[in-house]
Amino acid sequence: MKIDINKFRVRPEESVKLADYATSIKPVCKTKSAYQKLLQDHIEKLSDLQRLHYASSRYALLLIFQGMDSAGKDGAIRHVMSGINPQGCEVFSFKQPSVEELSHDFLWRTACRLPERGRIGIFNRSYYEDVLVVRVHPRMLIGEGLGEARRDPKSLWAKRCHSIVDMERHLYDSGTRTVKIFLHMSKEEQRRRFLDRIDQAQKNWKFSLADIHERKYWKRYMDAYEYCLGATSTQLAPWYVVPADDKKNARLIVSQIVLEALENLHLAYPKTTPRRQAELQLIRKQLEK
Repeated sequence: MKIDINKFRVRPEESVKLADYATSIKPVCKTKSAYQKLLQDHIEKLSDLQRLHYASSRYALLLIFQGMDSAGKDGAIRHVMSGINPQGCEVFSFKQPSVEELSHDFLWRTACRLPERGRIGIFNRSYYEDVLVVRVHPRMLIGEGLGEARRDPKSLWAKRCHSIVDMERHLYDSGTRTVKIFLHMSKEEQRRRFLDRIDQAQKNWKFSLADIHERKYWKRYMDAYEYCLGATSTQLAPWYVVPADDKKNARLIVSQIVLEALENLHLAYPKTTPRRQAELQLIRKQLEK
């Protein structure tokens, strides 16, 4: 079964209305066993492609995950990438910026973590926080030394999105392929997951009063996401709005997106040159002695 990921892709310069994107869709698989089989099939294919990606060392792949608290970013990364060799993959989770990071431009702290060719880099939250969280809470600009920018915030967000598009184009030209996934969850589903975190001891640590505080700004966050998705989804670095109310569905869609991103690289193992072949035959003779 192949999932059509194009229905989740944000078209370049699209005027995004998240109300037009479902947070829940018909289950991709009708049974739990069918889900596990399809996900395992995706995981095995990803494992094979990741080895090929690492061996060819031609491109880098950057996967960006964004979403509201409890949207399932951690779970999607953990399940979908479970078959990936840790030597060829790195995950970075970007929290509140440090004093040092605030002293640089907003792209600096993530630029230091970009994947090298042959590797997969995963950003759990990213430089997009600076056109999302900071937009919802513009007082944060004071900490960045940009307090005056609050007088003309629309110009600031437009400039930052423009800088992001330029950077992602530069990364593409340098061999890095960027895929961006927004896990689109409803406010009601977030409420249920927050209650679940309270009821389960192993999930208590994930929950705080700050999470409840941010729920008050839900509409502002949706407005910020709509602007961001429309302004920064390009042919070279597309956004995918993945319905996330059903975690199993979301993981299957995400795995299909990552799978196709690797398949579209059209990779091959390095070819053996005549000189290298002669060297290998010499090694064989030495070993056979």
